[in-house]
Amino acid sequence: MNDREAELRDKILGLKKKRNAVILVHNYQLGEVQDIGDFIGDSLELSQNAARTDADVIVFCGVHFMAETASIICPSKTVLLPEIHAGCPMANMITAEALRARKKEHPGVPVVCYINSSAAVKAESDVCCTSANAVKVVESVDAGEVLFVPDQYLGHYVSTKTNKKFILWPGFCPTHARIRPEHIAQAKREYPNAVVVVHPECKPDVIAVADQVFSTSGMIRFAQRDDVKEMIVGTEVGIIHRLRKENPGKKFIPVSEQAVCPNMKLINLEKVLWSLEEMQPEVKVPEGIRVKAIAAVDKMLAIGRSQ
Repeated sequence: MNDREAELRDKILGLKKKRNAVILVHNYQLGEVQDIGDFIGDSLELSQNAARTDADVIVFCGVHFMAETASIICPSKTVLLPEIHAGCPMANMITAEALRARKKEHPGVPVVCYINSSAAVKAESDVCCTSANAVKVVESVDAGEVLFVPDQYLGHYVSTKTNKKFILWPGFCPTHARIRPEHIAQAKREYPNAVVVVHPECKPDVIAVADQVFSTSGMIRFAQRDDVKEMIVGTEVGIIHRLRKENPGKKFIPVSEQAVCPNMKLINLEKVLWSLEEMQPEVKVPEGIRVKAIAAVDKMLAIGRSQ
């Protein structure tokens, strides 16, 4: 940590105490931001941690739908997103209006909504899921067919783990879509003893050549196993910082240096400090939407987490 980072960190920690704030940081954020987080994890883990704290203010270092999820779960808290333009391309591939139109085409089919979506889309859904518990959630749905939105690749992966019929929305994560089988083949040639772990947002041809498929939280836990010494990591490169920090002596190899989410890299220490100073930008989900969205989120929470 250089002098400038140390100065910013001290100012942030002082303001955090003054505001009674908690700083939530997603696994894909810059290392300097991860290092000031009270909680680091995936979007749902972070929102659940926020709900359990007595903080008045949540500084969410992630992307817009994550801050919205925190607002859904913690309506009495002030939720700040240090960079309001940090959006999610996948979440932007579906709107509530478009989902309502698709539901009319498939009347009665339950909507399973990936958490990587807007509050308005969650409000139009029957139940939410994460990449960690998607199979468990789909299995819990009392129907032989589901409309799975918005990630077609996560939906395809889940469809291989269940006998239910899937109607898939044509959304995807551009960052994970950049990971290709040849990237894994090259990494395996360089690190033949490494285990290949990829995210279920990857394309089917990538999942087919992986050794394990895990959510980011699943990857964090898998990396802690004693028998894992070298790991080729098939997800956004930001997670490498945490993996190396928590597992000294082990080797973590990004499957592709191109697997970078530009939006996840928009937040830095300067923006976190500014956000705490100005108490903005605030993300607040309108109550009418929040009440509908929390129903879908609560159903998921009742089902629980898997991998």
